[in-house]
Formats: sequence, C-alpha cells, structure tokens
Amino acid sequence: MAENFDAENAENLPEIEKQWAVKATHHAETYWKLISSIPGSKLRLTPCDDEIYAAFLVTFPNFNIKNIDEDNFKSEKSKAKWREFHRGLENKVEDHNFGTLLRKRADGEYGPDNGLFATRLQFYAIEIARNKQGLNDVHCKK
Repeated sequence: MAENFDAENAENLPEIEKQWAVKATHHAETYWKLISSIPGSKLRLTPCDDEIYAAFLVTFPNFNIKNIDEDNFKSEKSKAKWREFHRGLENKVEDHNFGTLLRKRADGEYGPDNGLFATRLQFYAIEIARNKQGLNDVHCKK
C-alpha cells in the first residue's frame, strides 16, 4: 500500500489537518516562550546545531534570515535547494519533514502576518542562524 501512495494526489483529511495545526501551534508557542526567556545566542536547538548552521550557510549564503520573502522561499528553485539540503541532514533531525510554523520576520512574534509553513529542518536552519547571529536576543525579557 505505502509503495503505491501518491502524496501529490492524496486527500487532505480535516481531522489530520487539525492535529497538525495543534502540534505546530504548540511547537511555536513553546519556542516563543524559550526565546522570550533565554537569549537565543545562548540556545542550542539540536545536538547538531553547528552542522546545520554550516550547511545552511553553504547552501543559502545570501538567505535573508531577518525578513523571509515568502514567495522566494516557496519558489520551485528554492524548494529544489531545500530538498537537497534535507538530503544531507534528514537522518540527524527527528521529524525533519514535519510541518512547522516559522516567523517571516525575526524581529516579530508569531502571528497571522508573521508566519509561514515550513519543515522542521527549515525551521531549525533559519532559527539556529538567527540565534547564532543574535537576532532573537531582542525577544528575551530579562
């Protein structure tokens, strides 16, 4: 059965979409609480943050982590680069392909105008870069 599964033509079941939304929202809320209480520059999100960060810089040297251009992020060219990025790290990150909410602007909170859908590995790559570059430190309430 699984070998004949066609993801492109699979039906979107409302119950599964609700479960994804609950899990993705919980992940976003947890991450926001984390960067609101600890400077991002002091955080490690995975055991392989340095490897993810190095691969991200090589694959996406000009990626604007402060303000993500959603149209560019979701373009076919960008999707192909992200697929290649995933191939190199998919065995290092649990749930690497799970749907996750990502803030478009590093200086803002999660919200309807500041969120987009990404994979867990995309989230890690961008948020690790934001943390290492100190962009999330502004959210820490001392």
